[in-house]
Amino acid sequence: MTATRTALVIGGGIAGPVAAMALRRAGIEPVVYEAYPGTADGTGVFLTLASNGIDALRTIGADKAALEKGFPTPAILLRSTTGKDLGRNRTGKELADGTTSQTVRRSDLYRALHDEAASRGVRIEHGKRLVGARETVDGVVATFEDGTEATGDILVGADGVHSTVRTVIDPAAPAPHYSGLVNLGGYASGVEVDGEPGSYTMIFGKRAFFGYVVPPDGTVWWFANLPRPDEPVRGEVEMVSGEDWQRRLADLYAPDAGPGVACVRASDPADMKATPVHSVPRLPVWHTDRMVVIGDAAHAPTPTSGQGASLSIEDAVVLAKCLRDLPTPARAFARFEELRRPRVEAIIKAAARINSNKAPGPVGRMVRDAVLPLILKLTSNSKAVMGVYDYHVDWDEPVKA
Repeated sequence: MTATRTALVIGGGIAGPVAAMALRRAGIEPVVYEAYPGTADGTGVFLTLASNGIDALRTIGADKAALEKGFPTPAILLRSTTGKDLGRNRTGKELADGTTSQTVRRSDLYRALHDEAASRGVRIEHGKRLVGARETVDGVVATFEDGTEATGDILVGADGVHSTVRTVIDPAAPAPHYSGLVNLGGYASGVEVDGEPGSYTMIFGKRAFFGYVVPPDGTVWWFANLPRPDEPVRGEVEMVSGEDWQRRLADLYAPDAGPGVACVRASDPADMKATPVHSVPRLPVWHTDRMVVIGDAAHAPTPTSGQGASLSIEDAVVLAKCLRDLPTPARAFARFEELRRPRVEAIIKAAARINSNKAPGPVGRMVRDAVLPLILKLTSNSKAVMGVYDYHVDWDEPVKA
């Protein structure tokens, strides 16, 4: 039986509210501290919630709110710059009731998880940007930018790829790794596209990667991965206007077969908010005796994995179980790391390999287009691939030290 009674959860994106709900179910009273004055609605466009992430939400009875905001996206069709089909891959597996992976606007998922957590009595405080934390004999004291402090038995860092908690735990922690890509997206209306409704079509463009999916309302949700070898200064690409991105993207996709140019031109530039793609491939230190990082703060994959949100949700539920069943936070955190590190790092490595194929040179494109169909046939149902989606957290099974 745990001695932990209260938790400070830093970050109100995806991992934070889910961690709070799971902790509450484990008998620990959480408070979520979010840096933004409201929910983080302005970050990102849309994401994939894979079947394993949905299953983890289902473990704590929090899947319904998320599913109501999304639509099924069971597969991906890959194409070359000339429009040649390179093969298909899954985005997940069907759960027992037929539910499969979903695509959802990031802002909708944030709001759904916040509302669900609040409905369960979780307190969420906005405008609380963490600037420091220190451990005491029997707890943790967090300090915020507005000069206030909060105390709890433990502190959970769910504050994303640019985590403050990560550097509080280990000042020598490596900086997030820049992937060489800039990511942005939008929503197009009145554009006719081919491809299976509800499934993704992704195009290895000559100069940039492009992907799209058609939800039930007939709009086209699209994303772009633009190669940029040098890492942008923090905030640099975020300052580029949507109109400028619209012009750049139309030029980049002009040589490619497919609807890239049409989708970009038929979208609202206000939605085109770019971010550099960073990952945290291997963090040496995940925790101290009373502080721990989860989700992207501990192990951020690139969006290519389709697993960022789902791994964060899994983390939140597993952490709560460890704290519930083990006698001290230090032992719970150590066991949490043992259970999670091998899985998340394997997924991050696989995603990094895919990223390297998104913008190769002419010879690299020829090799990729020649071998990728065979690779997809051999791996689509492989044990390694299906193992990503088969992961299940049994809430009732005790965690053993």
